[in-house]
Amino acid sequence: MALSGASQQSPDSTAAAPSAPAAQTPGALSPGNANYRITARLDPDARTITGDETLTWRNTATRPAATLQFHLYYNAWRDGQSTWMRERARAGRASAVRQRPEDSASIDIRSLRVIRNGVAADLTARTTFIAPDDGNVHDRTVIEVPLDSPVAPGDSLDVQVGWQSRIPRTVARTGAVGDFFFIAQWFPKIGVFEDAGWNCHQFHASTEFFADFGTYDVELTVPTGWTVGATGRERARTDRGDGTTTHRYVQAAVHDFAWTTSPDYIERRDRFEHATLPPVDMRLLLQPEHAGQADRHFAATRAALKYYGEWYGAYPYGHITIVDPAWQSGAGGMEYPTLFTAGTEVLSPARTGDPEEVTVHEAGHQFWYGIVATNEFEHAWMDEGLTTFSTARVMDEAYEPNFYSERYFGGFVPWVFRDLPLDREADGNRMAGYRRAAKGDAPSTPSFRYWPGSGGAITYNKTSLWLHTLERMLGWETLQRAMSTYFTRHALTHPRPRDFFDTVNEISGRDLTWFFEQVHGGSHVFDYSLDLLRSEQGTSGYHTAVVARRLGEGVFPIDVQIVFEDGSAQRWNWDGRERWKLFETDRPVRALHAQVDPERILLLDVNTTNNSASLKPRAKAAARTWSLAWLLWLQDHLLTYGFFV
Repeated sequence: MALSGASQQSPDSTAAAPSAPAAQTPGALSPGNANYRITARLDPDARTITGDETLTWRNTATRPAATLQFHLYYNAWRDGQSTWMRERARAGRASAVRQRPEDSASIDIRSLRVIRNGVAADLTARTTFIAPDDGNVHDRTVIEVPLDSPVAPGDSLDVQVGWQSRIPRTVARTGAVGDFFFIAQWFPKIGVFEDAGWNCHQFHASTEFFADFGTYDVELTVPTGWTVGATGRERARTDRGDGTTTHRYVQAAVHDFAWTTSPDYIERRDRFEHATLPPVDMRLLLQPEHAGQADRHFAATRAALKYYGEWYGAYPYGHITIVDPAWQSGAGGMEYPTLFTAGTEVLSPARTGDPEEVTVHEAGHQFWYGIVATNEFEHAWMDEGLTTFSTARVMDEAYEPNFYSERYFGGFVPWVFRDLPLDREADGNRMAGYRRAAKGDAPSTPSFRYWPGSGGAITYNKTSLWLHTLERMLGWETLQRAMSTYFTRHALTHPRPRDFFDTVNEISGRDLTWFFEQVHGGSHVFDYSLDLLRSEQGTSGYHTAVVARRLGEGVFPIDVQIVFEDGSAQRWNWDGRERWKLFETDRPVRALHAQVDPERILLLDVNTTNNSASLKPRAKAAARTWSLAWLLWLQDHLLTYGFFV
């Protein structure tokens, strides 16, 4: 139930939790070098936020910092000349350039002061816009501030910033529609200073974010009676007597802060409890028309906390907020520390993965995005890909079977195909996406430099499929131990790709560099086929021969199997390096059929229709069955392709 009145207190956001596989008190491990105290007032009619922040920043690099760099994300939608808008237009999005005043956004610095050793210096006039990625002189999403003297390694300073943001109509998961406000990337946010210098990329249309950890202490003033959800826990609520109320939220050991407010939310609460994992208070802010789906949102969040916690390590914050965004807000399906947005429809049949899959996915981001916190500008797959892979495994464990559904009449009316259970490890959507991007940018390319429109297929689909391939090659127990070790070892540290690869090599006891160099370092296409199957009778039985071929650049060890008419089988393991290889055997019986990769280990194979051959004609009924299945598969992929086009 919502609080009301003045100065009411709620539990501390960093309360200790029971022992768990991951750190139970993230604040103790967090470098905590970017701490914010923010006061902000929302004017819903003008759609503006007026704010003041004090940033306490510590240099954790090994070199001095002569400047400061900040992200001003809202300036991406100031006009059509920003890098974000240009990239959207380049990707062929018709809605890329927003002309209406209510669609625009901005963030303007009113003042900027630096305080060191008690001495304040007004550096507002020194602030300049820079474009470190593409040199776009019209882009205003990064500013640089020269300092009077460098900040030595280990030293700190305070930065006081006064600013005002104009809130857009929702774009890139932030903004307002009617009285629904979802506010993300809304304040001047310092970049990450590394040994190589500032890592402070411009806002790009295809990538997300990167920031240091710290404590956020944020006071949000909104109209009285409006519900507020935010990163952290609410510590106090004060009625200001002027029709507004100030909500104070605090959270330690996080790298971002997002919030939402609306007079229409229905609030529900539940609790995750587990025998070996710390409890988590769950808060759900639901649209009124979805009130009947509260239990489904909670169950999906509970599934993510359970399986991620058991497999990788415990969720350490003790609370999580689930937001059901308003219809047509475009704010669904996004992750923020201790808070995420889901997404559903009024008509959502059970066993179709809606809203469960998006809820599991975004709740799961709390681990790879929230706790491990990789650089999503440069290595987006380390969050999105690992989360997509993990989501599929959770859905298999918690929601099996699920069925394919299609929506008609503008997406409002669902139809469930009960005879088409989904294979989460290799579903058609991910395979279709991967096929489109198989010859695209290498995943080792910084994510913000991917060809516009191709990043999602590389980041989500390809990564998920090569992780499932790795699981089938190593076994789930080995991969799970590797991912758990990686999670625990690199929590709150901003790891890089090499850290993940080295951990998998270490835990598996195998040098898999050859695999990672192909799936991450290049754009290798994997395609193995069965090119020939003959089984000819001789004087003492049947001589059977098969030819397996490697049609793509990718190399992977492949099994080749022949099944004979008496039910026996012969299998060879081929290193897959040659362009073709002949396999021969003599048996007293004729071969029935043959197949490359019979266990379907290599989920990256772009064409599995050429993987097998048979010497026995199929019955008409079987042919009809397979034809219908093929047509349904083709329809699914054409619809998927149409959606992305």
